[in-house]
Amino acid sequence: MAEHDSFAEKHRRLLDEIAQDARETAFWTGRKAFSDNTMAAMAAVPRHEFVRDGDEVVAYINRPQPIGHGQTISQPYIVALMTDLLDLDGTEKVLEIGTGSGYQAAVLAHAAARVFTIEVVAELGWAAADRLKALQYGNVFVRIGDGYQGWPEEAPFDAIIVTAAPERIPEALIAQLRPGGRMIVPIGRAHDRQTLTLVVKGLDGKVTVDSVLPVAFVPMVKGK
Repeated sequence: MAEHDSFAEKHRRLLDEIAQDARETAFWTGRKAFSDNTMAAMAAVPRHEFVRDGDEVVAYINRPQPIGHGQTISQPYIVALMTDLLDLDGTEKVLEIGTGSGYQAAVLAHAAARVFTIEVVAELGWAAADRLKALQYGNVFVRIGDGYQGWPEEAPFDAIIVTAAPERIPEALIAQLRPGGRMIVPIGRAHDRQTLTLVVKGLDGKVTVDSVLPVAFVPMVKGK
């Protein structure tokens, strides 16, 4: 790990917690351990660079943190789980809906080849773009816009990850998923039951949908 020694031990403990959580939730997820690719990506990203100024002390606690504008940086275990469920091997082109502070995009940047990420809140999106550039994530491309519409000019995508909860799976995202691709998305209303959902598009274009785990995400907001 490249981060300062004051964070290194906290980061190591967080990785151990994520591994423990994976074992404890295997009944729901079917995965008692995450791939080496996923865990290497989680180890490579300095989470303290993606929280608000002054929150660095809690950056490696295994829980979500507010980042302003009513949004959060997701719990590290959930970031790892969602990344792992995409079954990335490092060659993929990935679409992320909900850039936030850029943390999940940074993890994906280590686990995949290219990441296209969309944020509806302009202030968050531009700040994330600056942060990712400063940290030399040259394979991440940020757009301000409506995540419900996806990024049609760059489609199709090998994998899609949605980090805010729509009430149903957006049809545009299903259309932009490559045959053989996987999408992970939390489905449900705000302040109500939400379910992390895995969408797989077969090589024949047939779509299957499986529930993974109860979760709580901020709602997915339509852009103007």
